[in-house]
Amino acid sequence: MSMTHVFPTYDRFDFEPISGNGVIVTDDHGRDYLDFTSGIGVCNFGYQNVKIQNAVNVQLTKMWHISNLYQNHLQESVAELLVGDEDKLVFFANSGTEANEAALKLARKATGKSKVLSFNHSFHGRTYGSMSMTGNDHIKEGFAPFVPDISFVDYNDAASLDAITDDLAAVILEVIQGEGGVIVGDQDWLHAVQDKCKATHTLFIIDEVQTGIGRTGYKFAYQGVGLDPDIVTSAKALANGLPVGAMIGKANLGPAFGPGSHGSTFAGNPLTMSSAQAVLTQLTPAFLEGVRDKSAAVWDELDHFDDLKTVKSVSGRGLMIGIHLVDDVAVNDVVKALHQKGLLTLSAMGNTLRLLPPLIMSKSDLLSGLHTIYQTLDEK
Repeated sequence: MSMTHVFPTYDRFDFEPISGNGVIVTDDHGRDYLDFTSGIGVCNFGYQNVKIQNAVNVQLTKMWHISNLYQNHLQESVAELLVGDEDKLVFFANSGTEANEAALKLARKATGKSKVLSFNHSFHGRTYGSMSMTGNDHIKEGFAPFVPDISFVDYNDAASLDAITDDLAAVILEVIQGEGGVIVGDQDWLHAVQDKCKATHTLFIIDEVQTGIGRTGYKFAYQGVGLDPDIVTSAKALANGLPVGAMIGKANLGPAFGPGSHGSTFAGNPLTMSSAQAVLTQLTPAFLEGVRDKSAAVWDELDHFDDLKTVKSVSGRGLMIGIHLVDDVAVNDVVKALHQKGLLTLSAMGNTLRLLPPLIMSKSDLLSGLHTIYQTLDEK
């Protein structure tokens, strides 16, 4: 089909996924694909997850929407599942972009300062606040001027610590830069950033939109490296496909976000919250341990990719993987070649083949998909 009534903001492939079951997606030509994308890190529990479907179906018979003028027990339940026994509060939004926008507003209001430090090759969204914190010139091209007082330094660079000063409201970063090419933050450097934030009374914001909800084998990636952020943002996989975002902040920030300070018509609606509740109740310690176990087998297999002439390096953690290709092998050509072999994959900056398979995928399917990728790259 030809999409003639929609703005051409996406360079779309020439097929349409129309159904999914588990980790298999079927297109409008009846072709099946093993899904190594999860809808860009969204459907971590795959397709037609019974517990999620049942929760949403039950809520459909009650109410789809209530405004945030009233109590909402589902919001409270999801917030409790997100924060556990930590002294934190949650603001619900409709996307990762909105969650990061809320984090920017909260940081400025809580500190009374306006300056924010972000990092080159970061991605935090496409609204003006979140885009202004994004270190990708291509995404920002043609949209200047941006929100003022936001600056950028290099990720994983010790020299960047000098930019964390007393006049900052916040530093925002990803534990693993996803859109930026699956660049893993060095653990010592991440802790040095956190320490400098504490020393300068700067809020430390971690964007977990892509890395959270089990992607690295932990509820949030920052937990796997022992960090203690002031604000965390989440979205994507939180409701397994329904639009949602969440900003989680330490409770001492609560007074800065009192009645009327921020809001959203649709955020935290009962339908989305029922899905998020079903996601988080399945994200158990045993489930996360299973993700880490499967990831170990995946990374053992990925060690062999260093032997390929077409591969510069492999990066990532858990089931968030970046295969960095040599310059004369275009990643989009590889993505299309894998379509022909029944495998869905993604790209990222730096000519990177990005893999975000559903967390429920079996070890055998994960290894089978990697074998297909290896063969395809070996043929290039």
